[in-house]
Amino acid sequence: MAKVYLTTPLYYVNAEPHLGHTYTTVVTDTLARWHRQKGDEVLFLTGTDEHGDKIVQAAAAAGVTPREHADRISGIFRATWDACGISYDHFIRTTDPYHVATVQELLGRMERAGDIYFGGYGGLYCYGCERFYTEKELVDGKCPDHQVAPTYIEEENYFFRMSRYQQRLIEELEANPHRIEPERYRNEVLALLRGEALGDLCISRPKTRLSWGIELPFDARYVAYVWVDALANYVSAVRHVHPDAFDAYWPAAEHLIGKDILKPHGIFWTTMLMSAGLPLFKQLHVHGYWTRGESKMSKSLGNVIRPLEMKQRFGMDAFRYFLLREMAFGQDATFSEDAFVTRVNADLANNLGNLVSRTLAMQQRYFAGIVQPLDEWTDGDRALANAFAAAREEVAAFCEQLAFHRALEALWRAIDHANKYIVTTAPFTLAKNPDTKPRAGAVLHHLLEGLFVAAVLLRPFLPETSAKMLTMLAMPADARLGAEWQWGGAMADGQITQPPEILFPRIETDAA
Repeated sequence: MAKVYLTTPLYYVNAEPHLGHTYTTVVTDTLARWHRQKGDEVLFLTGTDEHGDKIVQAAAAAGVTPREHADRISGIFRATWDACGISYDHFIRTTDPYHVATVQELLGRMERAGDIYFGGYGGLYCYGCERFYTEKELVDGKCPDHQVAPTYIEEENYFFRMSRYQQRLIEELEANPHRIEPERYRNEVLALLRGEALGDLCISRPKTRLSWGIELPFDARYVAYVWVDALANYVSAVRHVHPDAFDAYWPAAEHLIGKDILKPHGIFWTTMLMSAGLPLFKQLHVHGYWTRGESKMSKSLGNVIRPLEMKQRFGMDAFRYFLLREMAFGQDATFSEDAFVTRVNADLANNLGNLVSRTLAMQQRYFAGIVQPLDEWTDGDRALANAFAAAREEVAAFCEQLAFHRALEALWRAIDHANKYIVTTAPFTLAKNPDTKPRAGAVLHHLLEGLFVAAVLLRPFLPETSAKMLTMLAMPADARLGAEWQWGGAMADGQITQPPEILFPRIETDAA
């Protein structure tokens, strides 16, 4: 039984949850559920990042203190993930006392390593990103993410000798190519490292400019740069939750992030860990942007999709399915309501929903829900069993790669096969003749077996739907496909299935 430590980024409390936050969280939740289903011991961490300039500005605009603002927005994030059924194990806030202590301890380690010094600096600062930019990094003189010109700031601060670890990090990424995935993002980090001198990282903000932060352990006049503060959460959380098992969980850490925060995670965090004398995380998994039109979806650009609104309108599983099926992990994807409606109606209502409804309706109509014995297998029966056996193997292989869209494609090939099996075997015709009715019962038994496999394989992706299917099949909620499972052995003869319920109503539109 393996230890698995999965993290989302800490979400900044300058905005309420939107599609970008939701995608990362749903992907991490899916991976956590899949690992739990395998029998692994999982720690799934999420939470909120609560210090920095943007929080002070947002609080001032709302007429409240930074703490009051952080409490409110952090509460919204937690309530949203709870309402969305996210199965996190721990929710961290960067204002938690145990986290503050860890940040100060890590900074102390870095200082004792001789990696922190005091100096003056002037540079172009984006308040939206809370970081300094070089001229090269700007697009037409503007921040590439917020599309505003940065402000020139000159002040004295503390700096981390990040440049000291430039060559060591290059060698690490060359020796361990899977440290950052997909490969294009590892290559992007290597290009940054090889392209020019890395430079050092400003890791403080003077209290004269910003007091809302974690005080430096070696100078009370300064607070920690928000990225130094936020990144340390991955260590502080596992030390807090599993104080006696840090050495077991930390080497298994897998961070899931969007590509906009690749540099802080791929360079700032890795070099901080090296300086502090801690092992690196196991892997950094980087996904692309959701766009609407040509722009990345963000609050500042006003094109957000709210998770609870989508859940209320269409159901959380339908929303999860679209996110997992539509985006190839690591690449960008476009969100449109037309694509959402098409995907839900075709895959969920017409395909999966129709298979469940037809199979269970016939089971009720012809056999009062009582599962009938299997007869001698035909080539068609074997092909159906093989289709679901292939899906089981492919889903596992693709989940290992975080290729959730391909895992769902594989499962839907088996579901397609089952719908065609109904057409070719015609149990609705066989059941009308007493001589062929036993064959109809065997056909339906095969279909029920396929529904059981589908329900178990769907659990990480569509947990509510999986639970409903298992209930209708009169199977335990925690049923698994263990090593001893064989086709035909899950649904027992004489077991009584429930009548079908509609899993996914068709979404009707004006064009429909």
